Amino acid sequence: MGGSCAQRRGAGRLQVLFPFLLPLFYRAFCEPISYSIPEELAKGSVVGNLAKDLGLSVLDVSSRKLRVSAEKLLFSVDRESGDLLVKDRIDREQICKERRSCELQLEAVVENPLNIFHIIVVVEDINDHAPQFQKDEINLEISESVSPGTGTILDSAEDPDINMNSLSKYQLSPNEYFSLVVKDNPDGGKYPELILKKTMDRETQSSHHLVLTALDGGNPPQSGTAQIRILVVDANDNPPVFSQSVYRVSIPEDVPPGTCVLKVSATDQDEGSNAEVTYSFLGVAGKAQHVFSLDSATGNIVTRQRLDFEEVERYVMDVEAKDRGSLSTQCKIIIEVLDENDNSPEIIITSLSDQILEDSHPGMVVALFKTRDKDSGENGKVTCNLSRNVPFKIHSSSNNYYKLVTDGALDREQTPEYNVTITATDRGKPPLSSSTIITLHITDVNDNAPVFQQSAYLVHVPENNPPGASIAQVSASDPDLGPNGQVSYSIVASDLEPRALSSYVSVSAHSGVVFAQRAFDHEQLRAFELTLQARDQGSPPLGANVSLRVLVGDRNDNAPRVLYPALGPDGSALFDTVPRAAQPGYLVTKVVAVDADSGHNAWLSYHVLQASEPGLFSLGLRTGEVRTARALGDRDSARQRLLVAVRDGGHPPLSATATLLLVFADSLQEALPDLIDHPTPSDPQAELQFYLVVALALISVLFLLAVILAIALRLRSSYNAATGGCFGSVLCSKSGPEIPPNYSEGTLPYAYNLCVPGDQTNPELNFLTSADHCPATQDTLNKDSSLALLAGILTPSVEANKKTFKQQAPPNTDWRFSQAQRPGTSGSQNGDETGTWPNNQFDTEMLQAMILASASEAADGSSTLGAGAGTMGLSARYGPQFTLQHVPDYRQNVYIPGSNATLTNAAGKRDGKAPAGGNGNKKKSGKKEKK
Repeated sequence: MGGSCAQRRGAGRLQVLFPFLLPLFYRAFCEPISYSIPEELAKGSVVGNLAKDLGLSVLDVSSRKLRVSAEKLLFSVDRESGDLLVKDRIDREQICKERRSCELQLEAVVENPLNIFHIIVVVEDINDHAPQFQKDEINLEISESVSPGTGTILDSAEDPDINMNSLSKYQLSPNEYFSLVVKDNPDGGKYPELILKKTMDRETQSSHHLVLTALDGGNPPQSGTAQIRILVVDANDNPPVFSQSVYRVSIPEDVPPGTCVLKVSATDQDEGSNAEVTYSFLGVAGKAQHVFSLDSATGNIVTRQRLDFEEVERYVMDVEAKDRGSLSTQCKIIIEVLDENDNSPEIIITSLSDQILEDSHPGMVVALFKTRDKDSGENGKVTCNLSRNVPFKIHSSSNNYYKLVTDGALDREQTPEYNVTITATDRGKPPLSSSTIITLHITDVNDNAPVFQQSAYLVHVPENNPPGASIAQVSASDPDLGPNGQVSYSIVASDLEPRALSSYVSVSAHSGVVFAQRAFDHEQLRAFELTLQARDQGSPPLGANVSLRVLVGDRNDNAPRVLYPALGPDGSALFDTVPRAAQPGYLVTKVVAVDADSGHNAWLSYHVLQASEPGLFSLGLRTGEVRTARALGDRDSARQRLLVAVRDGGHPPLSATATLLLVFADSLQEALPDLIDHPTPSDPQAELQFYLVVALALISVLFLLAVILAIALRLRSSYNAATGGCFGSVLCSKSGPEIPPNYSEGTLPYAYNLCVPGDQTNPELNFLTSADHCPATQDTLNKDSSLALLAGILTPSVEANKKTFKQQAPPNTDWRFSQAQRPGTSGSQNGDETGTWPNNQFDTEMLQAMILASASEAADGSSTLGAGAGTMGLSARYGPQFTLQHVPDYRQNVYIPGSNATLTNAAGKRDGKAPAGGNGNKKKSGKKEKK
């Protein structure tokens, strides 16, 4: 017993404190607490202080929920004092019937931790019953021939009380013929026997009336009486005699009704009717008279109904044999009922946990139950086991009590509840068993983080989307319950600016729908990436992140933009000169356009809308190159006009137009008369403003140069002579002739060079100076627009610049493209009309952006390098010596703004030869020459 008690102390959540509580609960574990009370106590009577006997304080009574448990709850516990109180009437005779010892088995149950204690309440008998005869009147027939000393057994009185309160003695009313003798039964009871003191004379007195009194041993004693009426009959002097005084028999409890259990036999030595014997039960009461029947003629005792060992283990009966002469004798019948395994074990659940956390540790008590088998011996010994594949096991307690504890990890998401089958089996042959199913609900714990349906999301959104539209939806699932499974969404990171993030996208916290807060522009933002987080509402909360990449698709929302030819600041169109001797296929000029869109939306095609001579020129469909289709005829006009349309590949396509003015002449001077023949009216106010600006610019430059010269003289540097030389002769002629006298009229020969300082890093912002020393800085040039105008007029040719400029750093080879690698629709050098589609969309878009930046500088009317007359509205890179080699071609030559490197085609010269002398001369149409 001690070992089993020690083994059961480790369960529950107070394992650490259990060694300190062991002395307190040792008695409760190993031996029951006994109380003794008399029966018939009033309700509310105190049996004993149960809390004190269990070692509990008054506070523990309510906090640990002390209560008693029994099949019939006769007792209760006072929550304030811990006293065990009588709850219902206690009748020992009703509860324990004929048992000598009446003990009530109780269980005291406490919680936190869950435990059970065994209590025995012994019910003491009180003298609450008086002896009582089965019959109030006893009728006897006694022959007058009966000799004195003959006894007649009388019916016994019954007293359900026990011990001192049971039947103690009998008394007979005083008379001269009879006396009373009390004898003991083999079962411990007493019965009265009437003894004849002297011979009766029927003729003198035929009947006698006596009073038999039964007394118990109580204080005060109680009694019961029966009237004895004796009829004196004629002589019959031989009573029947049984073969044995006591009959014993054992029968199993499962015999069917109608089974003959025993046969009693008595003989009478008389003859005739005085020898005829009849049998009858004597004083059989209660259960026995319903279970057995006696054949009065044969003496056979037969079962009338099934026997039940669990109800009555032994039957004791008296059988009387009486002859016709009223002489009788008795014998004792003892029938032992043998137990059979006819009762299955019972499982009684005494306590069951309603919440079992899924993170509970093994060994936690979840239920308490007991077993009961009404059979005895091996038939009443029970073993319990559980159904398979459940994370629980049974720990045996005491007195057929068991604990159901956890025996493994629990996961509510896999198994939210368990239907545990408990089977109890006895040791009978064959064994009997019974089962009960208890349902254990697993309580959820936030042990699962949300999981997105995809590892990453990719969304394509066309540009110009409506603001507030849904562009994507992310979804995450959480198998937990309640708040542990409620998922909310948020944006935790992005490659966008943190301040601008909220103006681009937002996400619904409940649905995970991602909304666009603005209309996206593919040309400004092509892709961005978000990091979304799904977070549950548990404590602590769990979360997961997922990447959402948004690709902004292009739409054809940008029309092509013509970079060349561009209009001048005053709105006049540029013109190109064509040698009169140009052969068919001669490259006259090239229309350069870009489209801010991408893909097919940026695939440009060139078409001639109008032409002065439709058959004179041809236009490359994809390259935009204008070539002569035939030689110039005598009847052909020297001035030609082409209206070119540039269309993109979108649906529907967008377009732009460009006007080309072509003049057939061998030199610029030759082309001027044709241009002067049709002068355009000039605006006097505009010319006056122009002269004022030029004068102001010259004064500013002269003042600045004077300051620089003073500083240079003060420092005594070597730049003094250079400065004077540069400004003494603004035009530095190194390889060409002198400036012709018609310079004031706006015409220049081709061989004049522009001085550019050798350390200048931006060749497109160079100022006029000598070939050897040019101290003017780029900042000075940018501030003085009039000098910029002169720089545009006097821009040197390519060959002259090679001699005038200092050695320039070679271009970065990383920016060079092979013929196959060049992006753009005009990547073919041979003027393929169909063109080739760009291999890389990003490369094409980057080149277009660089071209657009360069062209904006060249075409901006407010630029400091494009406002002078005679520069055709372009910067120094596109001056009078401007040829198609200097036009930023996104297919062939890529110019990097702010750098001296140029991505150059392998074939630097069109058509495999140097350009003609007059090929690069440009002039505004509609401008009058100054006389």
